[in-house]
Parts: sequence; structure tokens; C-alpha cells
Amino acid sequence: MLRYEHIELLYLLGIIPVLLLLFVLAMRWRKKALNNFGEHRLVKKLMPMASSYKVKLKFGVFLLAITSIIIGLANPQIGSKMEEVKREGVDLMIAVDLSNSMLSEDLQPSRLQRAKQAISRLIDRLEGDRIGLVVFAGDAYVQLPITTDYSAAKLFLSTINTNIISNQGTAIGKAIELSLNSFDYENTQSKAIIIITDGENHEDDAIEMAYAAAEKGVFVHTIGMGSVEGSPIPIKNRYGQLKGYRKDKQGNTVITKLNEVMLQEIAQAGGGSYIRANSTQSGLNALFKEINKMEKKEIGSKVFTDYKDRFQIFICLAIALLLLDLLILERKNKWSAKINLFEDED
Repeated sequence: MLRYEHIELLYLLGIIPVLLLLFVLAMRWRKKALNNFGEHRLVKKLMPMASSYKVKLKFGVFLLAITSIIIGLANPQIGSKMEEVKREGVDLMIAVDLSNSMLSEDLQPSRLQRAKQAISRLIDRLEGDRIGLVVFAGDAYVQLPITTDYSAAKLFLSTINTNIISNQGTAIGKAIELSLNSFDYENTQSKAIIIITDGENHEDDAIEMAYAAAEKGVFVHTIGMGSVEGSPIPIKNRYGQLKGYRKDKQGNTVITKLNEVMLQEIAQAGGGSYIRANSTQSGLNALFKEINKMEKKEIGSKVFTDYKDRFQIFICLAIALLLLDLLILERKNKWSAKINLFEDED
């Protein structure tokens, strides 16, 4: 079993593509400057020891070293001892809507990001409970089987986005059905499904599935993301810059609205509560109160109780890569500088 002692430090890996972009821009600027200086063949003869290949190799080694340092600081740990531990808690399956309407920004920074923040804070407050993740749009998939590994839950949560599911829609019924099938009914744990969605473009038998869940003793709670007034769906490039808003076939800007009535009906059918997420904290507190009302029963589960640090491997690798980076020169050596397969003979 692999876990990270400081998993939040893995977000620092986001600087790698930034450094790569800066390097590409620097190489383009360098090439442009040399072209302004003179004709390519002449400049090449004036700088026989220059090597663009070694510059790229040196930078690649540097990036690998930075990556190893970040992973080392996060401290990957390998489980070495497994024991059965008695816990008191409930089983929770959280179903998150990944349809395009969740990109709307009537909740900042967006409906989806606000939902992910709320789930992350909920995970921080769990003790002994088991949690699983289901994602859905036009279809539903298990993102994380039910587990007590909260670090894994946060890691999987950080990876979800609207690109995971290409089939658009809001198949809440499928999400409830898949969540029901993900529970272990051999234990007596209290069970609940939490649906986080704006309810836009609802298209299946969600209310019937909520009734089916209630018959099995599983509560269905719904959290409404967004506003009833509605908001357009932004289209952004890969750098996060706004390109425009989604339009329908007639060229009109699509306004996505919270389907509050439908979410209330689903929660009522599932014996749960409907919560409107005006703000992350208020929605989270109301949800946590509902979870605490559920009877928590003791259950035994096998978990790793002893972990061994493996940060040494990555720190040693980083040191070796940094030393290699120092040894790699940005210019050719005397032997390779004499080789020019494309030089014309006089």
C-alpha cells in the first residue's frame, strides 16, 4: 500500500510544466536573437562549440531532479504491516456531477471546484467512516471504491474534471444505482449516498432509484450547486484564459440553472436532506450534521498500521541528477565539435 505523508506537497509538481514553458520560450528567444545576429551557417561556424542538444539534455536532467525532490518531500511510504482495526463509522458514497454545466462560475471559482473543496473538507472531518467516489455525467463510473484511506480519497478527488466523461448529460439515477452496488451489505454499517450536482439536463429515473435506495436502508442526500437564476458556461483554453461561452444550435448563450425542485424530490424519496451550497462551509456543516445523526456501528477492517519511509530513494536520486547536471556542459567537447556531417566541402 502506497501513501504520501505530505500528499499536499505533490501540488508543487505544477511548477514543472511552468518551467518547461519558460524554457521553450527562452529557447525561441535565443534562436530569434541568433537569427538577428547573422545568417545561420555563419553563426554556426562562429560558435562551433555551441550545442542546443546539450542545453536541452541539461534542462531535462534538472527537471527530473526537481520532480524527485518534490516527491521526496511528500515522503512516499510503503505499508509493511497489516492488522485488523475496529472502527466506528458509516459508509458514504459521494457522487459528483462532471457535466459541462458544473464549469459555471455562479459559485466561485466554479461549481465543480467548489464541490471538490467541500468534499475535501468533509474528508478532513471523517473519523472511522468509509468513503467512495462515483463520477457521472451522461453515464456513471466508480472513481474510488469505498475505503478508509483518506489520503487516497483526496488524491483521486484532485484528478476529477469534466474531461473524464465524454458522454454529456446528468444521469443521477445511474449514479445512485452504481453507488448502491458499491456498498458491502454484509456489514451492518449505516449507509448514505451524497449526490453533488446542479441537476441540469436531468434525464433518467433518479427519483425511482432514490426510493430503491431507501428500501435498502440507504439514505440519499443531495447538494445543489449553483443558482436558480443561472449562469453561462465558460469556455477556456488550456492556460485558463476565457475564450467565450457555450452556445446552443441557434447561437444563443446557454444559461445553466440549478434544478432545485428535482433535487429536493430525490432527497425526499431517499429519506435524506437537500442542501443548497450557497457557500462551501454552510453546506458542509449542514451535511455533517446529517451524517452525525446516522447510527455508527463498529466494524473491523484490515488496514496497514506500519509504514516505511521511502523519501531517501528520491532525495538520493535528486542529488545524483543534480551532480549529473553540473557535469553536463552546455557546449560540445573538442572531439564532437570536429564532427559535422552536413558541412560542404570547398
